[in-house]
Amino acid sequence: MKRLLATAFAFLFWGTIAHAQIERWQREGWKTDFDFMAVEPSEIFSGGPPKDGIPSIDNPNFVAVNESDNLTDRDPVIGLDINGDARAYPLRILIWHEIVNDVVGGKPVAITYCPLCNSAIVFDATIEGQAHTFGTTGKLRNSDLVMYDRVTESWWQQFTGRAIAGVYTGIKLTSLPSRLEAWSDFKARFPDGKVLVPNNPSMRSYGRNPYVNYDIASRPFLFDGELPTDIPAMARVIVVRDGQSPPTIVAMDAVRERGTYEVDGVVLSWKEGQASALHAENIAEGRDVGTITVQWADEGNQTPLTQDVTFAFVAYAFHPEVAIQQ
Repeated sequence: MKRLLATAFAFLFWGTIAHAQIERWQREGWKTDFDFMAVEPSEIFSGGPPKDGIPSIDNPNFVAVNESDNLTDRDPVIGLDINGDARAYPLRILIWHEIVNDVVGGKPVAITYCPLCNSAIVFDATIEGQAHTFGTTGKLRNSDLVMYDRVTESWWQQFTGRAIAGVYTGIKLTSLPSRLEAWSDFKARFPDGKVLVPNNPSMRSYGRNPYVNYDIASRPFLFDGELPTDIPAMARVIVVRDGQSPPTIVAMDAVRERGTYEVDGVVLSWKEGQASALHAENIAEGRDVGTITVQWADEGNQTPLTQDVTFAFVAYAFHPEVAIQQ
């Protein structure tokens, strides 16, 4: 009887806390329908800034690769190519905006970067046949960016692409093949491509890293979950997804040491020359973390592969059932 009463009290207590949390979000002006939630409200924290306090880029401006004059060869960029439309999105810009809403090769897309997770993922921004744009909520879950769509104000987990609150709860965005790479590598791959430039160069300290030495810290910022025990929390890992099965997760050091690494039917390769965006105050001077490329071992396999270079604590938080290959 005492155990039943304790359980009932705990349920009531945490239910009251959750209700208070949702009421607080509603007072902030959110139109999100919180009757639909896939996670406990207590898992979502304020990252500090309010809604859109980290402003997305909604009307991106580009110059041709050969016209760019403010990037070094080592600068990290997100490289994207859709239907022959190749674009680079420098982290020196994304670290201050986190989301770029764009149309590439005729496809509406959301280019996203979460600095606290070093997670750079491009999503198809079409949901149920309708193009969407996204903004930042100012919230975090597992230290990862929580986005919102501007149609329903549902909340989306950046690392998984899945809606966790609102009427879209449970729907998953389709991630698109892209890669974090050095600017020199993008230029070599796409000499006729384009690169994102700031709409207002004085709006932020573009090129400066506001998270100095974050990627060599002993533990992550604004994270209270369990950490992996067999690999340092801030070690970089590669998450490879094929859209169906659980992801393949490999420690970057394992790939770096071997040059190439084959596992689960995919081949990962490492090449030097890319600066960490989360190390030195000047991003271009960050330590060399290299560039990862991923492809199927079977060259005839046409299933799209997506890759994301993130931290071990992130991979463990979202996929504790998947062993990190080392």
